Amino acid sequence: MYNLIKKILFRYPPENIHHSVMRGMKTIYALPLGKQLLGAFCGVKDKSLEREVFGLKFSNPVGLAAGFDKDAKYIDELAALGFGFVEIGTVTPVAQPGNDLPRLFRLPADQALINRMGFNNEGAPAAAARLKNKKSNIIVGGNIGKNKVTPNEEAVSDYEKCFHALFDVVDYFVVNVSSPNTPNLRALQEKEPLKQLLHHLQQLNNQKSAPKPILLKIAPDLTNEQLDDIIEIVQETKLAGIVATNTTISREGLATPTAEVETIGAGGLSGLPVKEKATAVIKYIHEKSNGSFPIIAVGGIFSAKDAQEKLDAGASLVQVYTGFVYEGPTIVKHICNGLRR
Repeated sequence: MYNLIKKILFRYPPENIHHSVMRGMKTIYALPLGKQLLGAFCGVKDKSLEREVFGLKFSNPVGLAAGFDKDAKYIDELAALGFGFVEIGTVTPVAQPGNDLPRLFRLPADQALINRMGFNNEGAPAAAARLKNKKSNIIVGGNIGKNKVTPNEEAVSDYEKCFHALFDVVDYFVVNVSSPNTPNLRALQEKEPLKQLLHHLQQLNNQKSAPKPILLKIAPDLTNEQLDDIIEIVQETKLAGIVATNTTISREGLATPTAEVETIGAGGLSGLPVKEKATAVIKYIHEKSNGSFPIIAVGGIFSAKDAQEKLDAGASLVQVYTGFVYEGPTIVKHICNGLRR
């Protein structure tokens, strides 16, 4: 059924249809019995799927990655679709429009997306205000970043502002220094700037009466030496874990014609082409760290088999994004049913 619907949806620009579909889902949810209908069609309820990770109890291990519901507009609706957790953002201290349109592209031959959104969002305070009014008890992560105009030397201040704005309304934080779509952001993954940033956030966190788990989201394009530095920093700063991985800047091995890919231009590639690279990063980190901290896996997860590969590599939880676009609203149910079997 969804394959037929997808053929129609894919005729429209990706960003436009994303907003239209999500508004439609919100309308269905608001109807009498709408929530129950979504839950019956897509929901997941099974005690055996519950996971406890970094002190939080997840109803199931399948979450929605950051970037899909940047501004926390659809939390309750996404909970009805069965997600075990939702990560909002990336949010920045001040609202910003992001990069010029078009900035989101489909590669159907590769079951992939390329995006150069550029942290378009309405700002951390706006997201916090919405989260205060959510009705569901779904776990929410806050993915935080810096504004485009903020120089790297002042980035710590931006992350601090987001941390304070979201602290009372999210269950965990993810520090995003790995998006390829904000100029020079990935330079913050280098050892010394990253250590300074994470130490500062943990210092703020430890001043709270009930600190929140803070995780780091990393790129799939890091060398083993850089991953070794990441492991050392995570252990030294006592972070709760890692989200692996963000999108890749690589264009290797695509079935989509090279000319078409070059016409699209810059951006992060997600979906099946990043699956093996993300799994390799997870396996390396898990083994080199002796499993000393949890990993949330994201990258090319479309099925229960894909999710199980990530879990076998050392992940504790998984997230979908591109898989959600290509597989449709029952993806969580299908993955969870497969994992249960």
